[in-house]
Amino acid sequence: MKDHGVGRRALLQGAAGMAVAMPAGAALAQAAAMEAPDVAAAVQQGRLPPLAQRVGSAPMVVTPNEPNVRYGGTLRRGLRGGSDHNGILRLIGNQGLTRWNMEFTDVLPCVAQRWEVSADSKEFIFHLRPGMRWSDGAPFTADDILFAINDCILNTELYRSPPTMWVIDGQPVKCEKISDTAVKFTFAGPYGLFLQQMATPLGQHPTLFAKHYCGRFHPKYNAELAATLRQANVSDWAQLFRQRCGDIEIPSRWGNAEKPTLDPWVVEEPYQGGATRVTMRRNPFFWQVDTSGRQLPYIDRLNFQVYQDVESLMLDVIGGRLDLQERHIDVLANKPVVAQNMQRGNYRMFDTINAGSTSMMIYPNITHKDPKIREMLGNKEFRQALSLGINRPEIVDIVYLGQSEPWQTGPRPTHPWYHEKLARQFTEHNTREANRILDRIGYNRRDGQRFRLRPDGQRVFFAIDVITALYPDNNDALELIKRHWVEIGIDVKINTIDRSLYYTRGDNNDHDIAVWPGPGGLEPMLDPRDFFAMHTQGTRYAVPWAMWYASGGRDGQEPPEHQKERMRLYDQARSTADTRRQGELMKRVFDICAEQFECIGVNLAPNLFGVAQNRLRGVPGSMPYSWSWPHPGPSLPQQFFFTS
Repeated sequence: MKDHGVGRRALLQGAAGMAVAMPAGAALAQAAAMEAPDVAAAVQQGRLPPLAQRVGSAPMVVTPNEPNVRYGGTLRRGLRGGSDHNGILRLIGNQGLTRWNMEFTDVLPCVAQRWEVSADSKEFIFHLRPGMRWSDGAPFTADDILFAINDCILNTELYRSPPTMWVIDGQPVKCEKISDTAVKFTFAGPYGLFLQQMATPLGQHPTLFAKHYCGRFHPKYNAELAATLRQANVSDWAQLFRQRCGDIEIPSRWGNAEKPTLDPWVVEEPYQGGATRVTMRRNPFFWQVDTSGRQLPYIDRLNFQVYQDVESLMLDVIGGRLDLQERHIDVLANKPVVAQNMQRGNYRMFDTINAGSTSMMIYPNITHKDPKIREMLGNKEFRQALSLGINRPEIVDIVYLGQSEPWQTGPRPTHPWYHEKLARQFTEHNTREANRILDRIGYNRRDGQRFRLRPDGQRVFFAIDVITALYPDNNDALELIKRHWVEIGIDVKINTIDRSLYYTRGDNNDHDIAVWPGPGGLEPMLDPRDFFAMHTQGTRYAVPWAMWYASGGRDGQEPPEHQKERMRLYDQARSTADTRRQGELMKRVFDICAEQFECIGVNLAPNLFGVAQNRLRGVPGSMPYSWSWPHPGPSLPQQFFFTS
């Protein structure tokens, strides 16, 4: 395979050759031009080793999106409240073994400079970049990956069950060290999606935990851990581990300035309780360079301002006080005002190409703790009536400015796996048919306000959980749906809550109905949460079934056979690298999903937008919009730069 470090070695050797022939002053100037001024000064003062020792012999080489790059500046970006940790992850947390290309079609080398895959797709050998270092200067080696996998994610005290991407045929991965710069992952069965999974945010575990630091909070490596726990006033070592070392998707990942990382910037002011901003500074040991040999990142610092409401965030966007923002503002209702203020705010707009399926998926909790509610929501005909009661064209016109169409779920129309029935069934607005169904299945009695009654005499009523601050368009659509459902005798309350409570209620299976944007439009195999119960936080219509699947049957509730069949089919699909075979198996998943009709979509997710200050360069004019392609991270913000 191609060695993506060869070009850099030639650059380093060339620079060394020039240094021999140059006067001392010119040689220092040449070396300083290859790194940021503050880093060059630290090298001259002896506080940092030279560039070649910091980036290793085979750093990743990045081609800048634009010429005339320069070092310096602070990038300003907004977060929303105390649980917007993924707003940080999406910008800088892109340091997995592999990474996505800009087109979201293939994986490229990242922390691993190359890899080998066995013919049966069961064994994967990753070759790491020699000389790579953590942000504190300690070497990054295969031992760190073995620690992260064998001692952390496979440790049942830290993870009750291994994350599903590390389990094939019911067996967890085996991780072995071949050398300091090579590791082997072995799975019980073929794993055709493994390289792609490693490029997603949830594939970052191998590169997340520095053994020399996080080992201090692990009983296997710290005989004095009991004293450490007492000092920290924590009784559980797993709790302390997460406080100090974080995890992929929790705020504490960005809450400890001491924790070493592989990211282009490192935490300075941490993201923790009550923080009004999070700041980060350049990682002087970052292991990427541009095609001229200059160390990345170009930008000195990041400043994430923490906003308590979207209105304040929007004011700073249109006022030109943020340099890069799409998160929280990229609803179509905001697009006109953002466009009107471009000159005033001295910014430009870029497109985000939606990889999602539906703007809002409605998840009736068909595993509800209350047997009466479970009986209602578990009735497929009841769900079909709810869907027929929604006036989707009105929602598309009012909420999405006509830039969408009625939709349930499944791959987008442009995807080769597009499934007509899954996408279009029960999307027509037919109040008469909805009422007829509800009358026929036993909800024909009504109270004095014309709301339907259950067989036990209680009103048919549901609370719908929504995070308004995160997806305001979902709340706007729900206000219309609430009115639509009055016409079929269904009473609902829109339960506007913050993200942490939303997760808590979902995790505890306490919700009636929850809403969230539906994924799987362009990445149906990477995020199939709406096609069967597989995501313990995302499959809101049946969290206990998803827990059963994720735990191999040890936790949660055993699902019905039609769910088990989809689980088996998906496991077969992800075990093969044959895309034709994957498509055949996933079509059967879609067929069963369409027949069971567990959740209710509203409209096809439209393409959205972001803004970038005019002096911020290197930002692509368009990029995918997806959790699996965690925009803007794969566009490599480390090569963004300011013109002044």
